Amino acid sequence: MAQPNAEPIEDYDYESLPPNFSLMQNMTAGAFAGIAEHCAMYPIDAIKTRMQIINPASSNMGSGVIQATYRMATTEGIFSLWRGMSSVIVGAGPAHAVYFATYEAVKHLMGGNQAGVHHPLAAATSGACATIASDALMNPFDVIKQRMQIQNSSKMYRSMFDCAKYVYRKEGLAAFYVSYPTTLSMTVPFTALQFLAYESISTWMNPTKKYDPVTHCLAGAVAGGFAAALTTPMDVIKTMLQTRGSAVDAELRTVNGFVAGCRLLYQREGTRGFFKGVKPRVLTTMPSTAICWSAYEASKAYFIHRNNTSS
Repeated sequence: MAQPNAEPIEDYDYESLPPNFSLMQNMTAGAFAGIAEHCAMYPIDAIKTRMQIINPASSNMGSGVIQATYRMATTEGIFSLWRGMSSVIVGAGPAHAVYFATYEAVKHLMGGNQAGVHHPLAAATSGACATIASDALMNPFDVIKQRMQIQNSSKMYRSMFDCAKYVYRKEGLAAFYVSYPTTLSMTVPFTALQFLAYESISTWMNPTKKYDPVTHCLAGAVAGGFAAALTTPMDVIKTMLQTRGSAVDAELRTVNGFVAGCRLLYQREGTRGFFKGVKPRVLTTMPSTAICWSAYEASKAYFIHRNNTSS
């Protein structure tokens, strides 16, 4: 019996992996989504890093995002807002390719691709597994990025490769992964919360689970902002650990883990210190998540359409 030429794109659950969508195509879509996500809001991410650092040199950033952006641009030059972005471009592509490949595979194994059914547990679990795998690849690039985002970094590092060599020579390989446990303590609950919210919001907005860019964008933005706000304390500690090697504070340079970081932060700044940079973090994450899901689903739709046409 002859097979139909192609199924329309909208017949697929937009979060599932269609039978004619290859692993390589999925990873390509994920890589494109990751680069788009990180690069679009990079200047705000740089401001968030400056706000989170325990360093008197960065205390003149101001209290608001706009004020901090203006001061950084006028004192260090407009291009300082993009210092370290090369590290994100190099790392985000492969890391997000691994992320979405792992997410789709685990969700499929857990039966989360059954159309028309709400699968919050499968979404949360697959998201957590995806972030564990992708963060193992991305963490060194994130360390380099944040080292280049700190004040006066241009006097220490000429490029991401120069920064990587400097960190390795001065602090060893462990410096690239000292924040990995703390990163996971943030990204695993972040991803679980994000996907729980995303699955619930997108199911409510689009019960038929047909391809809908508006759903991807809005559900992703709300879910990302919600998860970002709740996990800000872990992000502050992660920044502390990843930038400790550039600190002039002797006590800060000896911090070697999450608990020690929490203790020092509480001693210096109290409970409020754990939510430093929450506004730029949420402002960065909401559009970034919206861009990520929109770019990923648009890429996936393109490949599905191309595969259907060629078949």
